[in-house]
Amino acid sequence: MSTPTTPIPAETAADNQKKVLNRLKRAQGQLSSVIAAVESGAECRDVVIQLAAVSKALDRAGFTIVSSAMKDCVSGTGEKSDPMTVDELEKLFLTLA
Repeated sequence: MSTPTTPIPAETAADNQKKVLNRLKRAQGQLSSVIAAVESGAECRDVVIQLAAVSKALDRAGFTIVSSAMKDCVSGTGEKSDPMTVDELEKLFLTLA
């Protein structure tokens, strides 16, 4: 017997922009902490851990941007400029990998 499923609502461009901005602001705060840690002579381990957190936050923001572009390309919505080709999307995605 099959269980009915509820469709997951599609995220809007505004939702994606909010996610990206939140991640970038988090990364900005983390980067400020890294700079302060280096300036104060903090332990190498602590600096590297904070730097990894910045890197992860930036990567996640980038992946959100790319995945949003992919959804727009597949659905035929979105971009104000010329639509991206599959090759362009792949190249853009791989710049984050």
